[in-house]
Order: sequence, then structure tokens, then C-alpha cells
Amino acid sequence: MQVSIACTDHNLKRGNGDHSKSATSPNVVNQARAKFRTVAIIARSFGSFTPRHISLKESTGKHTGMKYRNLGKSGLRVSCLGLGEYTLGFTIRNVAEQLMTIAYESGVNLFDTAEVYAGGRWVRSSLVITTKLYWGGKMQLEYVDVVFANRPDSNTPMEEIVRAMTYVINQGMAMYWGTSRWTAMEIMEAYSVARQFNLIPPVCEQAEYHLFQREKVEVQLPELYHKIGVGAMTWSPLACGIITGKYENGIPESSRASMKSYQWLKEKIVSEDGRKQQAKLKELNHIAEKLVCTLPQLAVAWCLRNEGVSSVLLGTSNPEQLTENLGAIQVLPKMTSHVVSEIDHILGNRPYSKKDYRS
Repeated sequence: MQVSIACTDHNLKRGNGDHSKSATSPNVVNQARAKFRTVAIIARSFGSFTPRHISLKESTGKHTGMKYRNLGKSGLRVSCLGLGEYTLGFTIRNVAEQLMTIAYESGVNLFDTAEVYAGGRWVRSSLVITTKLYWGGKMQLEYVDVVFANRPDSNTPMEEIVRAMTYVINQGMAMYWGTSRWTAMEIMEAYSVARQFNLIPPVCEQAEYHLFQREKVEVQLPELYHKIGVGAMTWSPLACGIITGKYENGIPESSRASMKSYQWLKEKIVSEDGRKQQAKLKELNHIAEKLVCTLPQLAVAWCLRNEGVSSVLLGTSNPEQLTENLGAIQVLPKMTSHVVSEIDHILGNRPYSKKDYRS
């Protein structure tokens, strides 16, 4: 089960009282920031926490340049950059807290984690939480706003999954549900089942998306968005670190690819395709230099230029990386059609949709 936290005003309006007035109070904002530092700790299940109501507004984004988008066609507003916390599972406590604080104060309101990293112990009050189910994990939650179902196996009937998600929502444990790593056909099947049995369909798909992986997010998901309103939350914008350029001259000893558990990543990097990718990254680096940004910032901004993406989850293990990646927000306005065309020319992997063929 994977958990994402989005600190927004969305769920405050569903509360017992109206918090709209207190949301503008400096004292409330300061209290929210202080309280969130505590949340940053318990988000990794370092302790238990029973928070008071916290008013977290998009006004923070006005000072940082952060953009907010709807999750699919739902009413849930999330920052276009989120913090993907898989790497936080390998991070010491004070660094994890620092990372989440930096993200929050930069306007990020979406945090992604999982019970396999955090032990599944969560207590919440006025945070928007999304949870990914792995069908077998245990998690203690008072309430979640979005439940993400991991890709089903062939032995799990689609009707059973959709009924389970609908039950969670009808019981007041969640407001929406989404899919994670599902194929377009599986998502359409879930939608059809929901309509057939008067159940609740998914609103969002979590998908891998970066310079070297484009087909699903750029061709398949836009069609689903227009047909049934399913949005996209993407992860791995730097392709497990490949796009950072740190593997240009081999595998550094301290890198992820040097770990035994990431042997698959090492093999991918040293393969013929991996060497071709590194050559393309050298060319892309020239574009980054012209835009006065780093290669990772260019790669993240490239993902953000796709308006069909509700949020891009960043993976980071230190404050410097996070600050650099968050700087992609400042690069986004520079992603003109000309720049995007230059990138497409270098990559040579732009997928063609039905719209392209018609034109």
C-alpha cells in the first residue's frame, strides 16, 4: 500500500467548520508550518501524531512559483511537483524531515510514500492522503482522500477490485480511487465495470514518465482523460538517476546503480541502449546550458510541460538534489514549442497519436 499526502484546502471545506477565514491568518500559517515539520517526521512512521486542523493554502505557491492542477477531472488540487518518498525510506530521520520541510515551504502539497517503507502507521486530521493498495498490505488510517490500486494480477476479477474501491469510498474512508501501473485496457475495463454495476470509476493513473519513456502518458492516457476523465500522476522523471548525467563515465561507487539490489539498473546503463541514452543526454545538456539550468531541471520541466500530467513526483535523498529539482518550476516558462521540438529531435522517440496521423 502506497501513501501520498497532499496538504490542500480541498478537504478542509468538508470539515465540521469553515476554515476559510483562519486560512489567511499569519499565525495559522506559521502554526501549520511548525505542525508540518512534525508531520515530516511521522510520515516516515518515526512516531505517532494527532494533529489539529491545519489550514494549508495555495497562497504559498504564489511566492514560490508552484503551480497547482486538478487530479484528473476530480476536484482535488495538487501541486504539479510532489515528493516521491521511496528514497526517504533509506534516509536518516533528520534529513527526511528536512526534505519534507523544504518541499512544503516550496509550495509542494503532495507527498508519496508506502506502508512497505513506513510500516503503515498513519494518523491524520486535515491532510489529503492517497493510498496505494498492494492487495495484502496492512495499514491503519482514519481517512484517505484517494486510494490507488496497484496493478491487478490475472487471478483478481476486475469487478472485485472496483467493488472494493467503491466500498472504501462509500464507507467514508476515501473520496476517490485511482490506479497504479495499469494498462489503458485495464483502466477502461474498470470504468466499464463501474458503469455496468453502478459503482465508482477511477480518477487517476500513476505512471512512469521521463524523456525515454513517453508512449503511455503522451498517447494512451490523454485518450482516457478525454473519454472518462482519468488523469496522470507521474513518477521517475529522472529515470532512476540516469538522466542526471552521473552515469556518463561509468557507475560511481556511491550511486544507486552500484547497489546489489539495483543490478537491473546497472545492466540497463551499460547496455547498448544505455550508452545511446548517455550520448543523447550530452546533447540535451547543451540545451540546458542555453536555458541556464541543469540537466535534471530541464528533464523535470519537460515532464511538467505536459498539461495532461497532474503532478510529477520527485525522488531525492538529499536537500541539494531536492532544491535543484524544485527549480524546474522556474524553467517551465522557458519550455517553448521551439525548445520542445529541439528536444524531440535529439531524442527521436516522440510517439504519434491518432491526432498526429489525422493531421
